[in-house]
Amino acid sequence: MGSTSLPSFIQMPSTHSSFSEKHIAPLKKFQIVIPTKDTKFSCKVLHKSVPLAASIAILLWSTPAHAGFMSGISGLESVPGPQLPQIDFIKRLDEENQKKYAENDERIKSSPLMKKLLEQSKLNKEKNRKEIEDKYCLRGAEWGVGDCSTEGMSPVEREKFIAMLKQKAGVE
Repeated sequence: MGSTSLPSFIQMPSTHSSFSEKHIAPLKKFQIVIPTKDTKFSCKVLHKSVPLAASIAILLWSTPAHAGFMSGISGLESVPGPQLPQIDFIKRLDEENQKKYAENDERIKSSPLMKKLLEQSKLNKEKNRKEIEDKYCLRGAEWGVGDCSTEGMSPVEREKFIAMLKQKAGVE
């Protein structure tokens, strides 16, 4: 039933080998069954698969690389440049120019001509938006798509609707 060279907790019947924790109930605990005819093949598979599994484990369990002694040093961009000398004449000239620019901006914004142009621009913007909407509505009606689609209208209703859109858009 078994071989005499193996320990007593391993049984090796003539048809297959089984490893178990106890000799009394070999099928109830963990067991590995290896047919005796294919033991050379099984050993070859084990000899090839163990190094492969170890290599995969090492690759998946690698630690991140570090930059070495340069990893803690900040770059040149973090070092502030030298303080340039302040010239009083240039500083006063800059302050005067800033005041002039601020005064000119206020004067231009409060001028009646600028207010009139801004109001006209707002009106033109609204008018242009409405014209563009009308053109797209006309195109959608002609193609039968979108919010102005003529899908489901009779041919007479469709022609009247498109004529009204053309008049509104100023196409004809």
